[in-house]
Amino acid sequence: MQQFSNKYKGILLVLCFIIMSWAIVALTLTNDNAYGADAEQGKKVYAKYCVICHGAKGDGKGLMDVIHRNEKSGLVWSIYPRDFTVGTYKFRTTATGCLPDDSDLMRMITEGIPRSGMPSHEDVSLEDRKSVAEYIKTLSPRWEEEDLCDVIEVKKPDWVASADSIMKGEKIYKDMKCWECHGNEGKGDGTKADDLKDDWGDKILPFNFTTGTLKRGSSPENVYLTFTTGLDGTGMPSYEDSLNEKDRWHLVSYTLKLMGKVK
Repeated sequence: MQQFSNKYKGILLVLCFIIMSWAIVALTLTNDNAYGADAEQGKKVYAKYCVICHGAKGDGKGLMDVIHRNEKSGLVWSIYPRDFTVGTYKFRTTATGCLPDDSDLMRMITEGIPRSGMPSHEDVSLEDRKSVAEYIKTLSPRWEEEDLCDVIEVKKPDWVASADSIMKGEKIYKDMKCWECHGNEGKGDGTKADDLKDDWGDKILPFNFTTGTLKRGSSPENVYLTFTTGLDGTGMPSYEDSLNEKDRWHLVSYTLKLMGKVK
């Protein structure tokens, strides 16, 4: 009986090993084929639509070295293509310092980024947009080295943009010294406005809220995400640790007033 029991256990172990091996091989092949095929196709899509600005290596050194040049108060500043090799993204639904979620990449590729030179690619097939998102991930080692962060949930309170919330947001704007960059009236003319540079050492200007649409979008939810996630690579910090959720929403209310969206 003991001999039979040991033999039975041995057979079960062999069967379990075979089943697990099949599962691992199947999973590996599925992932390799899906990711490999998408990334390979994405490389072709990238070469067609993206390489002219972002460069063959994804370092932002394409033929279009400067996407946009502007002048403000006698100061000339330029907008450069994103450098994908460092894996730093401004517009995310994840916490500061984190990589963007897949949905963030797809949103930027599909909708573009207003006022930045990044056009919409809505006319490109969904399959090609997904594949180029996968290819972009191969351009920085961060995607292999780091775990992805959770997406931040956003639920706008009913009182956002109310008179009371705007008043509280104005006080927070002053207390947090937002005016040092964005100015007292939100026109981007604060005392530190002329001294700001991004992580690449290039000149950047704080946003003028009175001029229209934010690059991320001007909905209350998008403004809240900016205050929560920060804009990595720029001087705009995350307030997730320094302001509680309610105060961040009050700051949204006041920002909406600066933008002329509420009275």
